Amino acid sequence: MTPSAALFQGQTPLAVRMRPVSLDEVAGQGHLLRPGSPLVTLATTDSSAAGSAVSVILWGPPGTGKTTLAQAIARSSGRRFVELSAITAGVKDVREVMQEALTQRDLYGQSTILFLDEIHRFTKAQQDALLPGVENGWVVLIAATTENPSFSVISPLLSRSLLLTLRPLGDDDLGALVDRAVADPRGLGGRVVLDDEARAALVRLASGDARRALTALEAAASVAGDDAGTLEGRTDAEDGDTSDDDAQPAAQPPVITADHIAQAVDRALLRYDRQGDEHYDVISAFIKSVRGSDADAAIHYLARMIEAGEDPRFIARRLVISAAEDIGMADPQALQVAVAAADAVAFIGMPEGRIPLAEATIYLATTAKSNAAYNAINAAIADVRAGGFGRVPMHLRDAHYPEAKRLGHGKGYKYAHDSEIGIVTQQYLPDELRGRRYYQPTSHGAERDVSARLEKIRRILDGA
Repeated sequence: MTPSAALFQGQTPLAVRMRPVSLDEVAGQGHLLRPGSPLVTLATTDSSAAGSAVSVILWGPPGTGKTTLAQAIARSSGRRFVELSAITAGVKDVREVMQEALTQRDLYGQSTILFLDEIHRFTKAQQDALLPGVENGWVVLIAATTENPSFSVISPLLSRSLLLTLRPLGDDDLGALVDRAVADPRGLGGRVVLDDEARAALVRLASGDARRALTALEAAASVAGDDAGTLEGRTDAEDGDTSDDDAQPAAQPPVITADHIAQAVDRALLRYDRQGDEHYDVISAFIKSVRGSDADAAIHYLARMIEAGEDPRFIARRLVISAAEDIGMADPQALQVAVAAADAVAFIGMPEGRIPLAEATIYLATTAKSNAAYNAINAAIADVRAGGFGRVPMHLRDAHYPEAKRLGHGKGYKYAHDSEIGIVTQQYLPDELRGRRYYQPTSHGAERDVSARLEKIRRILDGA
């Protein structure tokens, strides 16, 4: 057995050992843990006051602390804690928990927290079995789900519970969590040192998932221990020598480096700082590759961002911008594709979200391009900022209030729908900008047809 393996032998995983014992130790989720919030109230309410506790449904991505919150609440409130998984539990298991909870309440005055993980996997019949216990206060239900409860939890259960949304942990939260795991006796107890680059790599790779960060840290500690040959200095007594003459100082704790992180997770660590130059360089190359119609390069930079732990919502937003700015009217469908990809990422999360992101990237890179709409709004804004605007023509002004007609508002206005072709000769721009052309369509893609139609429209508007 290697020295590093000895450190972890017989121990539960680091992520489990480091679960907070109180809400004060919970990383992130500050929006749910303010004084007086439902979760704080639930944790501080006397365990015998079952009727005053409300059931909650925790919705959030993996590794954001759903199980942690449930256990911390149970410990803090002194309630009995029972955990079921929707993957293995059935209606019979639920009913047994409810009966036992009722007995505990009536005989011993102790309320029960039932933590149900992955409630979205429960059928309607299984969820129905929860209703009597929740409604009558036999249990305080804390249910966890990674799926939208509006689609996966029955309405009667939703109406009897508070829906609370958990957010991915921020970089500062993950950093504090990792630091505590290195130092805390429940964790690595200071038997390793984590250098700054390795710490940043762990935070980046975790992508908001605390469990992922701690799992990678534990594996990297084992790799670092193997490289150093020991995780703890051996004493003379351990070697069977109790004399002081040959006493050797304890070995220095091994240092976990970024290379150890890379070995532990079996992947290359990209030089990528979400707040640094690399972040801007890669996203710049990504957008320019889409604009330049190089789908292969665009997919490459997309992969780099995903693997580096870039926020997928940031990528999706940039695709939406690119669809409007670089493609525009040459393919109006592109904006719909980009928005759909953004919605899909928000709905299904990662890692599956990489697929709609890739689809949108390839679509945008391979379709026709035009920045005419982008140029049009920029030119119009430039005129407005430079004072290039005049009064709205009298015939276009609002004529729906009593004094409007006396002022001449709306006089001479021609209703376009009265024309057989739906267009009439009429001035719409202010006098100062008459004849100004902001939108100059290209001959690319769908804009070719728009260009021909627009030329005809402008001739009719001008009376030609």
